[in-house]
Amino acid sequence: MEYSLVGESLKFMVLGMLIVFVFLAVLVQVMKLQAKIIGKYFKEEAPAAAKPSTQNDSEEESRRVAAIIAAVTDFRNNKS
Repeated sequence: MEYSLVGESLKFMVLGMLIVFVFLAVLVQVMKLQAKIIGKYFKEEAPAAAKPSTQNDSEEESRRVAAIIAAVTDFRNNKS
């Protein structure tokens, strides 16, 4: 009797593993199909080229730093 219980449990284990494997294989195929369909109808545009660094970038960075310093100074002065 004990042998048949072990055999039955092994059958159920293999059956469960096969069901999971088949489900995952089908899921992978469906995802590949979905990627092809989306790629066909929604083309990905090439990213725009990065603009060269100019003097305006450094001026903007200086303004940001000044604003941060002013905010921290104001916060420290109003704290007490």
